[in-house]
Amino acid sequence: MTRSGPEPRPGSDPINREGLRDRYWERVPLRNLTAREWEALCDGCGKCCLNKLEDADTGEVAFTRVACRLLDGESCRCAQYPIRRQFVPDCVVLTPSTLPKVAYWLPTTCAYRLLHEGKRLYDWHPLISGDSETVHAEGQSVRGWTVPEFEVPEEEWEDHIVEDL
Repeated sequence: MTRSGPEPRPGSDPINREGLRDRYWERVPLRNLTAREWEALCDGCGKCCLNKLEDADTGEVAFTRVACRLLDGESCRCAQYPIRRQFVPDCVVLTPSTLPKVAYWLPTTCAYRLLHEGKRLYDWHPLISGDSETVHAEGQSVRGWTVPEFEVPEEEWEDHIVEDL
């Protein structure tokens, strides 16, 4: 597979991005991706695991720094990804069919949202850079600045709203 950017460090990326079609995200409709290609779109930022507040009147979504109880704030990965719905029943399973309904609450930097909106991936995305750490190096992840939801009562989430996600 040809990539722009450096090759990833062995074992550093929890998502297997090897052996995928070259730049498939630019050529293949989302609904036609393989399961591995779909999963590889995730940049590992952890932003989707932040609790959000949605204004019932305007539909505006505000992200908080309050993270799902399953998010590891350093790796920015779900600690129980394969079985997450057993612990968080309302966790959204993102698929090509659910994406149109939920894209509005994904972060503006999310590959799924970008591609759904016909936009390009950022250079720091692991599929472009070849390195799963670039999302963190560019300050595009939640690494090190979240608080677990069990530490913040829901009525105080408004105090933890963050901008520009």
